[in-house]
Amino acid sequence: MANLTQERLKELLSYNPETGEFTRLVKTSYNAKTTSISGDGYYRIMLDNKRYRAHRLAWLYVNGFMPRQIDHINQNKLDNRMSNLREANHSENGQNISQANKNNRLNIRGVRKHALANKYQARIKIDYKEVYLGLFDTIEQAHEAYLAAKKEYHKFGCGK
Repeated sequence: MANLTQERLKELLSYNPETGEFTRLVKTSYNAKTTSISGDGYYRIMLDNKRYRAHRLAWLYVNGFMPRQIDHINQNKLDNRMSNLREANHSENGQNISQANKNNRLNIRGVRKHALANKYQARIKIDYKEVYLGLFDTIEQAHEAYLAAKKEYHKFGCGK
């Protein structure tokens, strides 16, 4: 089957935008559960022998199209209420991350140790470019600089 349409989706599932839950309307051979959680932490739903992320199906169900990217506003990948979903580009989606990268030894987003200066460096990505915010004596000062820049430049951001 070609691309899934809103019409076909509504034949197969019902969606409650207030709870984010899907219910099957048609029995299938793989009807054990409506959703399953994939390795990347998203709900997935099998339709017409193809797996879809549930948040993308929710968007299609309500809006009639699947955007390239959808952001979970509260950062909970399992919360597919329509009020928690918004269309975003890659850069906007990346703004709504509060956790430090898994390679960040300090475990503080936007801050890393600058070994040569023996200080803490703050930096942020703005429109796909890394912007240097300065060197600071303490982790807290560097993190405050990052948070101030995040508030100013990351309109999709969660502020953490």
